[in-house]
Amino acid sequence: MNARRALLAGVCLAASSVAPAVHAQGCASGQDAAVECFVGNAVRTNLISLQYGMSMSQFKQYGVSVSKIVQAQPTSLVVVGLASAVADALPPTNADGSANQTAQDTAMNSIVDAGITNNFLAVPAETNSQDVKWFSLDLVHAMNVDHGILLSPGTMLRVIDSYVVSSTTNGTVNWTQANSGVAAMITNLSSSGLLKLPTALTTAQAIQFAQSLAQITYAYRTATGRSTL
Repeated sequence: MNARRALLAGVCLAASSVAPAVHAQGCASGQDAAVECFVGNAVRTNLISLQYGMSMSQFKQYGVSVSKIVQAQPTSLVVVGLASAVADALPPTNADGSANQTAQDTAMNSIVDAGITNNFLAVPAETNSQDVKWFSLDLVHAMNVDHGILLSPGTMLRVIDSYVVSSTTNGTVNWTQANSGVAAMITNLSSSGLLKLPTALTTAQAIQFAQSLAQITYAYRTATGRSTL
């Protein structure tokens, strides 16, 4: 199922790039119609499966939204990067190894919300925040399977969470101290040139996003019974 979910983006991107050929095969003209045709055929041939309780019509529309997200830069790259980090640092398991997909999904959705709120993520035209969340979940579910990642993409999440861990005493987090540490880290990275922000993004917004991530990783650790990531 994870591999099939990962195929949705590829199916939608391929469909959007070959709309004329699809029209010749009987689908209505236009890029969106081509994507809907590809998605419908992919479901009927069991290449992908209906998700999130959607009807076929709703899933086709979601496929159109995915095609918009995949083609939107830098949104698609940011979503892929965040999903990769979550799959690595916030796995769908509790500390004892038992499954806890809900904790990971909650963290992923919260990160997307924080990214949109702090201008790290731009919601592409003709899509909405829920589409971006579903797309990010599709990606992180596919990435949960260990394929031998050599460089840990969750490093930044672990670094941010380390400020929460070091600010915790007897189970209580001193959020003033944790947020101060996160702010200092982002400021230092930015001033040293190690963190290069887009022109439309301020250091203050980057700090707010990082502090939101600190809250999210703490909530994830609480839900999964982990002391550290």
